[in-house]
Amino acid sequence: MTPLQSLVASGTKLWLDSIDPELVKRDRQEGATGATSNPVIISDLIRTGRFDDEIVRLAAEGSTDDQVAWKLTDRLVGQAQQVFLPVWQETSGNDGYVSFELDPLIEDPVANMPHAERVAKYVELGLKWSSGQRNRMIKVPATPAGLEALEPLCAANVTLNVTLIFSPRQYEAARDAIWRGAQKRTNLQRFKSVYSIFVSRVDIYTEKHVPKLSPAAQGQVGIVNAKQIWAENCRFWAEKKLPLQQEMIFASTGTKKKEDAPWKYVEAFAGSDIQTNPPATNEAIARSKREFTRQVDSLPPQAVLDEIAKKVDIAHLEKTLMDEGIQKFADPQKALLQLIAEKRPSK
Repeated sequence: MTPLQSLVASGTKLWLDSIDPELVKRDRQEGATGATSNPVIISDLIRTGRFDDEIVRLAAEGSTDDQVAWKLTDRLVGQAQQVFLPVWQETSGNDGYVSFELDPLIEDPVANMPHAERVAKYVELGLKWSSGQRNRMIKVPATPAGLEALEPLCAANVTLNVTLIFSPRQYEAARDAIWRGAQKRTNLQRFKSVYSIFVSRVDIYTEKHVPKLSPAAQGQVGIVNAKQIWAENCRFWAEKKLPLQQEMIFASTGTKKKEDAPWKYVEAFAGSDIQTNPPATNEAIARSKREFTRQVDSLPPQAVLDEIAKKVDIAHLEKTLMDEGIQKFADPQKALLQLIAEKRPSK
């Protein structure tokens, strides 16, 4: 059994943080059962030059840079969906999804779109890009507008992945909105939702903003925060007795510090729900001799939990990381459009 296979055997659903066709096929063989996409992933694929001919073709057809970006994204996500469709079918819709991120420019601080327009745009695009897609998840950020769009999208039978979650407040707002929407459906047989909690960025935040944390607590806040939200998610949905699991995605699982083992976060969350690991993290794990066992239930000593609760201002953490996250959200889409413009043949 390989290290990645042992992770899957522990109870984790392994989703790839990429829709590179070659990586999707490789990781499927290692037990991956889903994938996710975003503008950075699409940009990285375009930079390889493998899609230059398609960009030229789409440009020749009269597509704008924005249209090229979304047509390429739609095709690449669709190709990955085909690889994971058998999983979706075998699990009756509980697994086997590929996430499609809606236009990050909706949240562009420079454009400053009015709130109501943002909500309407999320709903419009969510319906558009989910139409006719069995195993596609629509990825919506836990921003004020994104959160408000969740209920109508879920009511319209859209399968949702709520991203950019950093705090219990965001998670609860997203979960409650989706549950309200789900109860407006005619039935719940295909109701599936996931909540992407970002991990490593939290530990970067505490190093900068809460430097007085003890060595036992520093570097553990992202893990503790995510595990506590995971436990609440398990509790909430257990009472609903639904056909499909409503799960957490442990996202941002790549380590940011050289002294941390590349599997630090992967190991911490082994045993339940979903992990979207970057390709570099999966490759480091594959080279290791690690054998993963269930750790998702394990928390640090109570003294460490008490220290984190006392010293970490979750409201400030959420605001800081969301401000950064929205910028990180919009800028890659602008970079993607610029990259496509550069690839476009000159007249």
